[in-house]
Amino acid sequence: MTLGSGCGSRTLIRIGTGNLKSLVVAIVLALTAYMTLKGILGVFRVAAFDSVGATLAGSQDLPSLIAGPLGFDKRIVLAALGLATSLGLAAFVFKAREFRTFDNVLGGVVVGLVVVGGWYLSGHIGHLAEDPATLEEKFLATNSGRMESLSFVAPQAYFLELLMLWSDKSRVMTFGTASVLGMFAGSLAWSLVSRTFRLESFRDAEDLINHLVGGALMGFGGVLALGCTIGQGISGLSTLALGSFLAFFAIVAGAALTMKIQYWRMMRQT
Repeated sequence: MTLGSGCGSRTLIRIGTGNLKSLVVAIVLALTAYMTLKGILGVFRVAAFDSVGATLAGSQDLPSLIAGPLGFDKRIVLAALGLATSLGLAAFVFKAREFRTFDNVLGGVVVGLVVVGGWYLSGHIGHLAEDPATLEEKFLATNSGRMESLSFVAPQAYFLELLMLWSDKSRVMTFGTASVLGMFAGSLAWSLVSRTFRLESFRDAEDLINHLVGGALMGFGGVLALGCTIGQGISGLSTLALGSFLAFFAIVAGAALTMKIQYWRMMRQT
């Protein structure tokens, strides 16, 4: 995402403002993600990674992992961890004075509410305890067939699939694909209203290569990690899942390392 000038969600926002670089990133991201889900990279993923992946015997959320061995009530552990995580994150972000602006606070509150709304929409309103056709539990309009909230890697792949197979009546708009379309449409509407829409393209061949590589890595990595900065860093962390914490810290470390390498190369050139 450092090479591609932003994560999956930021890429959609930048497309709405007229950024052609982000349009290329989104196309490469969606194609690579789809190949990783169902194509040639999917075969490699299953052979190289799924076969050596560690699967826990029970639930992999932190409250379950802590409450079970210690014999605590899971609900109490869940409340304590949720409160501690929320307060810790709030203290971390608000300690910086430059962050304490109305736009940042409003944006954070809205994103948080949308993630919670996603869980409620897909897991409660869209939940069928027994599908009349199969007599099995079903979650309506989700690509995974399970509860979903905001994420912007696999949904971009499914959105591309929907556009390519539009005449196939079995394909429907899902929560994920609607989120992709909504993110782009909202950004486009705001850029037109605020008159900030302007076309922006690549600086040179190196800039193009960086964005192509960044899009491909986000598409492959987002599927492999089961989510992007939003999918794992916010939606995933809201479930207190161990895998989400691992993915989040790996994303931060990878971005920081790439930024340092880019800065080092820039200093060498000057």
